[in-house]
Amino acid sequence: MNFRIRKIGTLVTMALLFGCGSESVKETEEVPLGGMDFEKEALEKINLALVQKPDWSGNWVEILGQFSGEDFQLVLTDSINPREMPEKNPIHAGDPLYPYQFPHPEGNGTIDIYSYKIEAQESLDAPYLNPDSEVIWYRNDGMKERLLFIGPSGMFEEGMWLNANEFLVLGYFQEEEGFRPMVWLIQVDKHLLHLFKLGKISKTYRPESYLDKKIKKVDLSVNGV
Repeated sequence: MNFRIRKIGTLVTMALLFGCGSESVKETEEVPLGGMDFEKEALEKINLALVQKPDWSGNWVEILGQFSGEDFQLVLTDSINPREMPEKNPIHAGDPLYPYQFPHPEGNGTIDIYSYKIEAQESLDAPYLNPDSEVIWYRNDGMKERLLFIGPSGMFEEGMWLNANEFLVLGYFQEEEGFRPMVWLIQVDKHLLHLFKLGKISKTYRPESYLDKKIKKVDLSVNGV
């Protein structure tokens, strides 16, 4: 599937918003970085993700050369606003994006990182990508929790549950120097976010390249355009 990027205005600098969304960015207390033991364990989890998501890591290896979890650095630990909204998961079996959700390993709902990003309507000639991205947890109790939101300076490209309490997101930020792979490790039980950056950066990157590869077998347009 070949996506088009919907361009709105000028690309802005990095925007990373937590909790309820872009309307109000909450003031957060400083949370100490996890410590050496935590960071070592986290890098091992990133290594696991790189192995279990070879399409994502391979997509970036083609651009940056080989890298591993040890090449990532913890740059931020912060709390996530635990505000919730009543909303059941609108993505059901038969929806083209249903296979690309991430079911909770113990059955507590599912996480969705694509339906906000991908726009495919009957009136469109071709699907396109919205400038913003979000990570949403639809829990079994009928509540929706926004875990992450990012503006057009980045994208959430891939994700996986590490266990019942930790969800890992793979993606990138666009900085002044170029495009840098990033990892967001979310402890959903503690409402904590740990952000890791790769020590390599690329001056060029086609933002839709990974989703084109991942979603290419799915017809997102209603009329099969």
